[in-house]
Amino acid sequence: MTNTTTVTTDDWETTTAREVRVGDRVRVSEQEITVSRVEPSFLGMEGMIAFVEDNEQRWLKVPAPSTATVEVRRGG
Repeated sequence: MTNTTTVTTDDWETTTAREVRVGDRVRVSEQEITVSRVEPSFLGMEGMIAFVEDNEQRWLKVPAPSTATVEVRRGG
């Protein structure tokens, strides 16, 4: 697999959705979330994944095609 990550402004990177890891801050589908979990097959559909944010403030699941371009700020 080729690394498709590129650097953008203010420490955000663009990458494919399948390269997102737990702990990343992600901008996708007009949402910005901190990823607590990545579900590799959203609703059983191959090629779709879901990012889940689960904390005391909110629970949110955002689906995306695994090949979609997303913006990521890496944790730590």
